[in-house]
Amino acid sequence: MYRLGEKVIIIADAFEQNLPVGNYGYIIAYDRNADNAFDYVVRVPGMNKNYFVTAGDIELESTLLAQEAERIEKEALIDYALATRNEELFRRIMNGDQEPVPEAAESDNKVMSREEFVKQVNLKAWI
Repeated sequence: MYRLGEKVIIIADAFEQNLPVGNYGYIIAYDRNADNAFDYVVRVPGMNKNYFVTAGDIELESTLLAQEAERIEKEALIDYALATRNEELFRRIMNGDQEPVPEAAESDNKVMSREEFVKQVNLKAWI
């Protein structure tokens, strides 16, 4: 729940009421009526109007700025990895900063004989 007076940006128009999507506004009231679908009243100073909005139609300005900064940072790192031909950095960025699988863990998968394979299958089938 957002606090009164917080600066928000209108990101959607769920009920198609011609909200100024992309404009900023300030929360001026909560709509506490249980029979109403709207959660907040937002004042948009650029249009000099008040709008009833749902919680899904608005987002804090600081949250949107942080998401945009992360996106720009990721794009810059991808460009750098491509320019320097750093394949490891590129893969780590594209896979969501997951730790790469160590080669030692991959080498644990030994080639089993036919009998060992059947034994492993039978053990798993028994469980």
